[in-house]
Amino acid sequence: MYRFGAHWIGSDIAPNQIAEAKRLSTGMEISYLVSPAEELDFAEKQFDCITACQCYWYFDNQKASPVFARLLKPHGKLFLLCMEWLPYSDKIAEASEKLVLQYNPKWSGSGETKHPISVASELLEYFDLTYHEEYELDVPFTRTSWNGRMKACRGIGASLSPEEIAAWEKEHLQLLERIAPEAFSVRHYAAIAELRKK
Repeated sequence: MYRFGAHWIGSDIAPNQIAEAKRLSTGMEISYLVSPAEELDFAEKQFDCITACQCYWYFDNQKASPVFARLLKPHGKLFLLCMEWLPYSDKIAEASEKLVLQYNPKWSGSGETKHPISVASELLEYFDLTYHEEYELDVPFTRTSWNGRMKACRGIGASLSPEEIAAWEKEHLQLLERIAPEAFSVRHYAAIAELRKK
């Protein structure tokens, strides 16, 4: 989003996520801080918009909603965004999920289907839902980059021991050699919910 010219501040609860964001945005003028969304401490009415991508389901909305409303200018916007692979529409995603579940049967992130973003009722006390959209897209990967994407999911990277991760990664790469060309695309859906401050 940096290329659209706005001044961006990135926040995350995890210091290692911020460190990685800084590494990936070398050469860009982006500020970062480690903070839970519920504790963002900026001046009132400072921001035109707030974006929450792939993270809003972790928020304590009772606490975060008034914080977001306080930080946004009048009629400021909150954007909830996500992009998920579709295992029932894509054989590579389906096979990869099955392997994750072999290593982590309690993983709750499998079986995603295209659907609107669920907006918490607490947010609707401060915001009006003004727009939502869901659409499908094909995202390009190589075997290595798809392996990395799958390893980053909470069913692997955030849940398994280093030894289990290494074993899963080896087996996943072998699986991809059998079922996928070196370069391919994986069917995803993207969703957006636009909320405007009341």
